[in-house]
Amino acid sequence: MQIRDLPYTDPGRPDVRSGPRFLVWLGRGQLGGQLKAVLWGTVHMASVALFPVAVGLAVQAVVDRSGGRLVASGGLMLLLGALTTLGDTMLHRVAVTNWILAAARVQQLLARKAAELGAALTQRVAAGEVVAVSTGDVEKIGWFVEAFSRFTAAAFTTVVLCAGLVIYQPVLGGLIALGVPLLVLAVLPLLPPATARADAQRDKAGYATELASDTVAGLRVLRGIGGEELFLERYRRASQEVRSAAVHSARMWALIAAVQVVLPGLLLIAVVWYGVHLVQQNTIGVGELVTVYGIVTFLLFPLRQFEEIAQAYSFALPSARRAVKVLGLQRPAASTQGQPSAPVGDAALRGDLYDPVTGLLAPAGRLTAVVCGDPDAGGRLAARLGGHATGTGTGEQPSVLLGGVALDEVPLPAARAAVLVQDKDPVLLSGTLAELLDVPSSGAVTAEEALTAAQCDDVLASLVRSSALPAGARGDAMAARITERGRSLSGGQRQRLALARSLVTDPEVLVLDEPTSAVDAHTEARVADGVRALRRGRTTVVFTSSPLVLDRADRVVFVHEDGVAAVGTHTELVDTHPAYRDVVTRRTDDEDDGADETAGDPADEREQIGESA
Repeated sequence: MQIRDLPYTDPGRPDVRSGPRFLVWLGRGQLGGQLKAVLWGTVHMASVALFPVAVGLAVQAVVDRSGGRLVASGGLMLLLGALTTLGDTMLHRVAVTNWILAAARVQQLLARKAAELGAALTQRVAAGEVVAVSTGDVEKIGWFVEAFSRFTAAAFTTVVLCAGLVIYQPVLGGLIALGVPLLVLAVLPLLPPATARADAQRDKAGYATELASDTVAGLRVLRGIGGEELFLERYRRASQEVRSAAVHSARMWALIAAVQVVLPGLLLIAVVWYGVHLVQQNTIGVGELVTVYGIVTFLLFPLRQFEEIAQAYSFALPSARRAVKVLGLQRPAASTQGQPSAPVGDAALRGDLYDPVTGLLAPAGRLTAVVCGDPDAGGRLAARLGGHATGTGTGEQPSVLLGGVALDEVPLPAARAAVLVQDKDPVLLSGTLAELLDVPSSGAVTAEEALTAAQCDDVLASLVRSSALPAGARGDAMAARITERGRSLSGGQRQRLALARSLVTDPEVLVLDEPTSAVDAHTEARVADGVRALRRGRTTVVFTSSPLVLDRADRVVFVHEDGVAAVGTHTELVDTHPAYRDVVTRRTDDEDDGADETAGDPADEREQIGESA
């Protein structure tokens, strides 16, 4: 596979049993590229290693005054130079390709896992950890895959050269064959502390990344309370700790590099000193000494490869372990409590949406509003309705059923296509408005209709102004750019754009978690009417406590203490259910005490709710 063929059609199923197994699986997945890199690396290093032989033959030819051998030596040098250039060029090309392909495969695996787990991913792994794995760790893993082929070529060339030297000059060759393994083994005691320091640096960098992400996400709130300096100081301390850890780690790697320079230098001095002694005794010729000297000098280059692979593995192994930690997360297959497994198809994934845990039933084709006393519990229930694992339950729980089919039992793409959950804090990706609304959909709802239903006229005007586009038709606004996470828009504007994006998809079941919490009352009423009209005939579930939205629902379900406590219309529940009335009116415990003394007609309270809305 080549870079132009990316992305992978299928990145495969990784071996997530351990970090080393994952690295082996990754290397095995691009075995062809690895073999090419080893081949070209061997050509390059063998050509460089044999060049001293040609020089030695030329020197000996000059000593023996042989013009023919001198010309032959020159021709051999030209050939070796050409092979060196070709081998080095192709090695670099293939090795970098291996690096990019390995990194791309890991990134695709991470993206697939994020799509599989959805919002549950950051509930099980910290957001900063996910960012660190998908950026720095991916590069380190790719580096090891790329360096491994060069190391293999260097190891093969070194073994062949040492064996050849033993045959060519047994005394000097034996000295070199004994010294090279000792040079390689000399750095092994330094690797564990170097790895530990690198891990500490990476952990601190991950914390700093997470802190920066949280600070930027909450910058508007921090400015409101004057807390930006406090968080800025925290980030300063975290970044200084990262810098200190990086320097601490770099010192150890500098020591390893120094050892790899000093010890080979000592070996080279010993070989030259002993070789000169042998020349003086006429045991070897001058040309032979030059050849041996040149080969020993070349061996310093493969030793550098040994140092690099040790460093790459030290960084890649913990990175692979962290990647395995994320890739090993599974979408839980919840128990269906004896429910029959129906065939999966368009007809099978239609019908009533039912949650056996709470008893919540959302009839097909109707707008159901859900009121929860605990907003966090409402968010978890919304995620469950979409088949997302919330990571807060203990033990197996029955799966949510759509038309009698357990969502956890069907393939993930089918479940996602049937039920769409819009989070309480939806994310807007940077790009144009047209790109934001270009999502997989049934085609039944146009972008114009979705924007109208979500009451986005003022949002479009704001986007046109901020993008310096000429005011006019909505088509002009489609070219307006949205900043990262929509930070240039207000909270209500972001909510309505996210709602329009969800409406465009036109899923069989749409679950909205507090879709109008940041919208003013007048706009909220029009949004509720727009959603009700556009979703007529489709199943819609809205988690809200707003009387304006609840009054427009076909059916209201009150969930209290992890179970359905009441079902009816908004008017009926306000009249008959005090706990529901308390949640909708946001009444506190202190207010309850006072209300007990002056309890009035529920109809009066209903009228007050309408007036306040």
